[in-house]
Amino acid sequence: MKSIKDNKIEVEMNRGFLQIMVLLALETPMYGYMMLRFIEEIGYSVEENTLYPMLRRLKKNGWVSSKWDVEHDRPKKYYEITKKGKTIRSKLLSIWQTQNGVIKKLLKEVENG
Repeated sequence: MKSIKDNKIEVEMNRGFLQIMVLLALETPMYGYMMLRFIEEIGYSVEENTLYPMLRRLKKNGWVSSKWDVEHDRPKKYYEITKKGKTIRSKLLSIWQTQNGVIKKLLKEVENG
């Protein structure tokens, strides 16, 4: 069982990771529930109360846009990455790749003693 402290650490680590993942996923327009299922299918889990506020923040920042599809029984709000979002995504991926490389080097050092 995770402690509250462990959960806070995980939440903090996940925030940036999830942001990059969502910006990558939204290359194809998706509505919220569709995105939740997609993320689950690729082996990760996110709760609705995490995803939807993030989508609102990304939209407020101009990184994603949204539009309603009302042609079916249940209206669905589709999200899609914007040009600005693609620029930010590239920058975030570059930062993540650098950080990942540093962590790999450090792990190798630790393993080799």
